[in-house]
Amino acid sequence: MVESYYLFSSGELKRKDNVVRMTAPDGRFKDIKIEMTRDIYLFGETSMNTKCLNFLSTNKIPMHLFNYYGYYTGSFYPKEVNISGNLLIRQVEHYTDETRRLIIAKEIIYSASYNIYRNVRYYHQRGKDLETQLDQLKALRKLISRAKNIQELMGIEGNIHQVYYTCWAIVVNQKIDFQKRVKRPPDNMINTLISFLNSLVYTSCLSEIYVSQLNPTISYLHSASDRRFSLSLDIAEIFKPILVDRLIFSLLNKKVISESDFDTESNFCYLKKNAQQKILKAYNERLEKTIKHRELKRHISYRHLMRLECYKLIKHLMNDKNYEGFKIWW
Repeated sequence: MVESYYLFSSGELKRKDNVVRMTAPDGRFKDIKIEMTRDIYLFGETSMNTKCLNFLSTNKIPMHLFNYYGYYTGSFYPKEVNISGNLLIRQVEHYTDETRRLIIAKEIIYSASYNIYRNVRYYHQRGKDLETQLDQLKALRKLISRAKNIQELMGIEGNIHQVYYTCWAIVVNQKIDFQKRVKRPPDNMINTLISFLNSLVYTSCLSEIYVSQLNPTISYLHSASDRRFSLSLDIAEIFKPILVDRLIFSLLNKKVISESDFDTESNFCYLKKNAQQKILKAYNERLEKTIKHRELKRHISYRHLMRLECYKLIKHLMNDKNYEGFKIWW
């Protein structure tokens, strides 16, 4: 079974025969079996050479890099091997045609907002007074189908999140100061948790896109960009309510993470290293958790749901089946 490797120690990453070896300054090392590796996450100060990168590329292993504060800085994306010229043409056509692009973008927001709604309903049914927010979310979701362009759709999405974030202080059993999303840099505990986990979902989606034949730079909700893999942002939007928000609620309500796990410098809040490790452990466990799929009639992991999302999008682009985004059914 392949797995993701999270490396926090600083040192040198290099090829050693048929493994990747991480050697610490004191000489201790850890060998990573390449055939058992899905992707690698680097959180420490790491040096490497082209021999190591070529080895990773040959074995189709993406690598994701984070800085000292735990913020995502970029990815090593190996040369694509699953290439389809026909699919690439279809992917571009659906982006340049505003009508076809809007159809996909609406479905992404419709699915993401449904998963948000289900989060709020879950806590409302467990004694939290969130009836007003549920009504507001219902009303806003009805506007999605009427959006005439991407800009209008993004405005509706922003309003949905504005309502959603008013629920957080009610849902979380710790005292939190969270009224709006602040990203660069995050200014408090909640914004820091969201930024950290969002980057993990983004990179998980990117690793799954790599396995498919999709081009990660061509997206539909987010504008295609020269500096980012924007399709990963699209797919991550659907899974963030499940993999980010629910995990944050759980970590805070179970007191796994608290204010003592953060440091603050000049209005800049970041996670301590031991807190990053606790969150990564919980995130990885959530990714590997399985559910019984209604159509496939077998248990699959949350991670595999991301890959299925790629395949559903491919079928839509190839005119095999209309795209329907993932929505919580349990």
